[in-house]
Amino acid sequence: MELVWNAVWWVYAFVFLALILSATVHHHLGLRRRYINILLKVFEFGQKRVEHKRPARRDGEVDETETPMEEGENQLLSFEHPRALGIEEDIKGFHLDHVLGYITAGMAAICEDNITKYFEPEELPTWNLLSRTNDRAYEFVSFRLTVCWIIGLMVRYLVLLPLRLVILILGIGLFWTSMFFVGLFPAGPFKRWLNKKLFVFCFDFVAGSLSLVATFHNTENMPKNGIAVANHTSPIDSLVLSTHNCYDMVGQTHQGFLSIFMKALSRASTHIWFERSDARDRAKVIQRLRNHASDSNLPPILIYPEGVCVNNTSVMQFKKGSFEVDTVIYPIAIRFDARFGDAFWWQDKFFHYVLCMMTSWAIVCNVWYLPPMRRNPGESATAFANRVKAKIAHQGGMIDLAWDGFLKANPVKAEWKKRQQEEFAKHLQMDDDEDEEEEEDHQQHQEQRPEGNESDISDLLKKKEE
Repeated sequence: MELVWNAVWWVYAFVFLALILSATVHHHLGLRRRYINILLKVFEFGQKRVEHKRPARRDGEVDETETPMEEGENQLLSFEHPRALGIEEDIKGFHLDHVLGYITAGMAAICEDNITKYFEPEELPTWNLLSRTNDRAYEFVSFRLTVCWIIGLMVRYLVLLPLRLVILILGIGLFWTSMFFVGLFPAGPFKRWLNKKLFVFCFDFVAGSLSLVATFHNTENMPKNGIAVANHTSPIDSLVLSTHNCYDMVGQTHQGFLSIFMKALSRASTHIWFERSDARDRAKVIQRLRNHASDSNLPPILIYPEGVCVNNTSVMQFKKGSFEVDTVIYPIAIRFDARFGDAFWWQDKFFHYVLCMMTSWAIVCNVWYLPPMRRNPGESATAFANRVKAKIAHQGGMIDLAWDGFLKANPVKAEWKKRQQEEFAKHLQMDDDEDEEEEEDHQQHQEQRPEGNESDISDLLKKKEE
């Protein structure tokens, strides 16, 4: 028994040392990437076993789970697509069956709308040995695959989880101490330099608790100042970007665990926290953004214009607030690799989210720095926001959606409903106009008709009947 405990102790000591090294000098040793390469080989083995044991499908048979409906197959009823399903462009007049298009769209929205599915965990094409992403009991396909799954479960929950928690606690303590230390210095070049160095180091240390592997592309476009905007998948988006560059943050105030980071960050630099429900607070944020962006000595300020976390497959509507500031915008696209762990925040409690992250294999993502963009003369803030959003979605290989992400929790805006009503009312108006035109033509015909006796009229009617 003593031999078993000694073996367990040495395993924990070895893994803890590996995690400490991966949290500090992983750039030189490449420990995280080697770990990812090992996982890829394990996933490849599991996929081969699944494909080998999966019953052969008949010719022409398609697995429904592997052929999701494309975005273009389901038309949208939004302010960008005002015409309902079934309403043709060249329609003339109103008929009762025209309402069927609206009924069809309404029933489709109840069964599967175009918002909710983008706030659910991303479906994987292959199994990653995580039970929470399994829908078809892959772990019981074969004996060897079952053994791999059990060993992986024990490693993730009994070895990685407790040691990652230790790394996280150490990282938070290091982060708080470093930011408090930076806050003791007066504002100036030395404080900004020290803040940048400790900021990146502390975030990289905390990222070691998640075995984060981020690949940064086109680093020549990395922002130095001004405003940086990125798509939003997870609260750790800021953690990912901060392992490579120093940013000032803008975001909704939070309570609990996230408030620890916010208070620590506020000691060292000029971060902006606001309450979204307060309209006056939003007006102050715009002014503070202008002041911050105009100061070239301050770090770039990081903003997520979507305002909500989306499931890594699409980019929702960008709020126009940050695009009203007359300054250069640095777009950043983030795309997570869900094979190793889903970074999307869909849980109700933040503790459950952290637990899900720390019991995943790793967090892997790609980050693209896009060329800086500026608003064109005469271009509205909304049009500029849509242009930046389209660039980010294209680079990240995600779907560009016009929907407001807050529709997942809030009712549809009144102006959107009014837009649909106005579109439908046009057909009624067209029908009324046609009736009026026919009546006017009839009256003109009566006025222009030559006078004659009733016998002449009856003769004309008989000839017409013949």
